[in-house]
Amino acid sequence: MPDHTALIDRLKARRAELVEDIEEIEDALDDEPSKDWEDRAAERQGDEVLEAMGHHDADELRRIDAALARAEAGDYGICVKCGNDISAERLDAVPETPFCKTCAA
Repeated sequence: MPDHTALIDRLKARRAELVEDIEEIEDALDDEPSKDWEDRAAERQGDEVLEAMGHHDADELRRIDAALARAEAGDYGICVKCGNDISAERLDAVPETPFCKTCAA
């Protein structure tokens, strides 16, 4: 079985970044709205962008958590669909992937 320590470390580091980003987004969304209606409209647009970013980060966080769970179970690097090994190149490009190149297509 290949040693995936470096990839797991990358996933853990990215996870920490995402958690921090999500906390910052949540803090920004919790800010008191402006009393000026023009400012409030601009803030609402900004909030929509922040919410979209938060959803994207949360999705990536879920994929990373699933990959870390597979690593903990000893199944990291094995395609969840066909059971074949996921290539080192694919894992290097997308370390959270649960699928080999064939099954991902």
